[in-house]
Amino acid sequence: MENKNTSNANLRFENCGSRGAFIVLEGLDRSGKTSQSSAMVSYLEGLGHPTELWRFPDRTTSIGQMISAYLSNQSQLDDHTIHLLYSANRWEKSSLMETKLKSGTSLIVDRYSYSGVAFSSAKGLDCEWCKAPEIGLLAPDLVLYLDISPEKAAERGGYGGERYEKLEFQRKVAQCYQTLHDSSWKIIDACQPIDEVQKQLQEIVLEHVKACKNGRPLSHLWRC
Repeated sequence: MENKNTSNANLRFENCGSRGAFIVLEGLDRSGKTSQSSAMVSYLEGLGHPTELWRFPDRTTSIGQMISAYLSNQSQLDDHTIHLLYSANRWEKSSLMETKLKSGTSLIVDRYSYSGVAFSSAKGLDCEWCKAPEIGLLAPDLVLYLDISPEKAAERGGYGGERYEKLEFQRKVAQCYQTLHDSSWKIIDACQPIDEVQKQLQEIVLEHVKACKNGRPLSHLWRC
């Protein structure tokens, strides 16, 4: 009879065929995620790898529109409520995400569950409570954290346009991010020239894209 550990191992290592890579860019506001995400898609497509750019929150869905109104200060929501909406926004895209990856398309994703947990924890919500609704979502193959101090980020153009772009709050977010690092994370100095950051990201990402084409299994967030 198959024991529990064997069963879990089989679940963990299913779907070992060739697939696309799931790459997430994380970091404080104005750390360069959006620019680098777009550049990465162009780079991979130029090498012949089918690639799409995704962003969370996805503001095109009905849930995403509620989040967008909140972020632009057009509505007010309880901290617990907005956290669950962010999570629901990721869940509503989860099936499509898995389909895309299994079809061989790599996904470059600007923000994911780590942002949700870091920003909500920075408001004072319990970190484990924040993680709970994310458990079972697909885990990235690689998280690229663009590391910049809150003070440096605040000097960049456009800062302060949305609800969370406040220096003291971004300091708290940076501290919360530190608790989320795991073996899938690579830390990149985002204060370097843009071209140098881009070069470093390309080298790291291409390695993971090749590993996924060779059958690296999908896994899930924060499962024991």
